[in-house]
Amino acid sequence: MTDAEPVLSLQNVHKAFGGVVAIEEFSLDLRAGQIVALVGDNGAGKSTLIKIISGVHTPTSGGIRLDGEPTAFADASSARSNGIEVVYQDLALADQQPVYMNMFLGRELTKQPFGLLDKSRMRQQTQTLVDELDIRIPSVNSTISDLSGGQRQGVAIARATHWASKLILLDEPTAALGVAETARVEELIISLKTKNLAILMVSHSLDQVFRLSDRICVLRRGVQIGIRETAKTDKNEIVSMITGVS
Repeated sequence: MTDAEPVLSLQNVHKAFGGVVAIEEFSLDLRAGQIVALVGDNGAGKSTLIKIISGVHTPTSGGIRLDGEPTAFADASSARSNGIEVVYQDLALADQQPVYMNMFLGRELTKQPFGLLDKSRMRQQTQTLVDELDIRIPSVNSTISDLSGGQRQGVAIARATHWASKLILLDEPTAALGVAETARVEELIISLKTKNLAILMVSHSLDQVFRLSDRICVLRRGVQIGIRETAKTDKNEIVSMITGVS
């Protein structure tokens, strides 16, 4: 593993909601060009961690460092402005809008001086990204509702890639997809490593975790059980860590 400065570092992060502890002391380094898988049963705290990293929740205690500098995200917009993007399970796409408008959702390009939408520039930039990532869709003018599940996931990942400069968080990226579409999306995820982004992926599929990840971080009931290099562990060890049954 590289000794380069982590893109993002969580240090002894603790999160409680009133008297309920969601995350105990949690520490993790995320590095450029690496995929870290976050695994654990339902209720383990994975979603809470994703929301802490993406600025939705503020840690009760502990720290976050971005490129080695202490930081705090006031909200999700703050995390996005620092180069962190999330691909949620529900994708957060506008179904009745075309692909190119979804790529710039909330960050539309405009023409001056009247502030009209610059649709041609948004189409052009979307087409460039779609070609670069080999997203197989009929057209950047296609309406999202007309696309397959895998194509929609591709658009969501492409949008995150377009805006992320540091880190992409993937929440169950292929949960609703068939075998062929899952394979296509996995190819896309692997290609993100070449863009020197750090990637944190939540997945229930251990097969997928072992195919894609460089490291695996295990959570159980809010407690960080351990981190393993994927090449130096196996499914039996990870299942034991997840369940607590050896």
